[in-house]
Amino acid sequence: MATGQQYNVAVVGATGAVGAKMLETLDKKNFPINELLLLSSKRSAGKEMDFQGKSYTVQEATPESFEGVDIALFSAGGSVSKKLAPEAVKRGAVAVDNTSAFRMDPEVPLVVPEVNEEDIQKHNGIIANPNCSTIQMVAALKPVQDQFGMSRVIVSTYQAVSGAGNEAVEELHSQSKAFLEGEELKPELLPVSGEKHHYPIAFNALPQIDVFQENGYTFEEIKMINETKKIMHDESIQVAATCVRLPLFTSHAESVYVEVDKDGVTVDQFKEAIRNADGIVLEDDPANQVYPTPLEAAGKCDVFVGRIRKDLDNEKGFHLWVVSDNLLKGAAWNSVQIAESLAKNNWLNK
Repeated sequence: MATGQQYNVAVVGATGAVGAKMLETLDKKNFPINELLLLSSKRSAGKEMDFQGKSYTVQEATPESFEGVDIALFSAGGSVSKKLAPEAVKRGAVAVDNTSAFRMDPEVPLVVPEVNEEDIQKHNGIIANPNCSTIQMVAALKPVQDQFGMSRVIVSTYQAVSGAGNEAVEELHSQSKAFLEGEELKPELLPVSGEKHHYPIAFNALPQIDVFQENGYTFEEIKMINETKKIMHDESIQVAATCVRLPLFTSHAESVYVEVDKDGVTVDQFKEAIRNADGIVLEDDPANQVYPTPLEAAGKCDVFVGRIRKDLDNEKGFHLWVVSDNLLKGAAWNSVQIAESLAKNNWLNK
């Protein structure tokens, strides 16, 4: 992007998995940075990190840290965002928050730029980045909604451990090694660090991401359901989700079933809508075994879609397979896209 103006940018949670990807993405996309501030918890403060050939000392995040900051990218946990994002706004910054802290706040836009970029301008200082699994699904479904209408979505996810942070990645590493060497597996983190009981993730599948709610759904599943309706501006869409953690390091995959409103939609028409959408790559040639995989999607900013086929019993039902890097499009890249849109459209100042 080339607006001619530069911005003071803070990255909160800079030492975490998503924070590191935010820095990589800011660099790769050549975001116009005047001054960069790297913030973290007191525990991680003092670490040195490199950005564009310069070394930065990570500082402890405090309310005063945001003096003079234009854009603050948050990815340090919901409690940090709830405490510090309003403080950043008080000091004139726009906060782009990657946690669930503000997503369902009716006063806070929840944005995937390919889907609802125009909602960004409604911000009152805080813009929420959706859940990683929600982002890739709604990006893939937006052209479907626009061209054919959409009444129902059922999704099963196959999510990478990096979505649970660096410690989960290390747990998969250590458990895989132990399993292959015939040693006892010692789960200490997954499926949820705060729960009493833990299961091994190596060579396993865990049908729990986040804590269970009273209705039997996990919080991750509830997030997907509620966020989809908010982002797509349609509370009438029927959404159901089952979220599963797999022993993958990076990239989430999803099996999505969608029912359209329009009669007579063909598979070719459905594919064409996907093919022409921004930020979506169609990889769908079953005769030659062409379809997206998490390993191939890792390190890429796009959402990849394949295995598009019509349901055999419902004329308006379609199935598709959606894959994307959860740390990039699912977090860092989507956040930077929002920052780019703020700058490009002069939506920083309200």
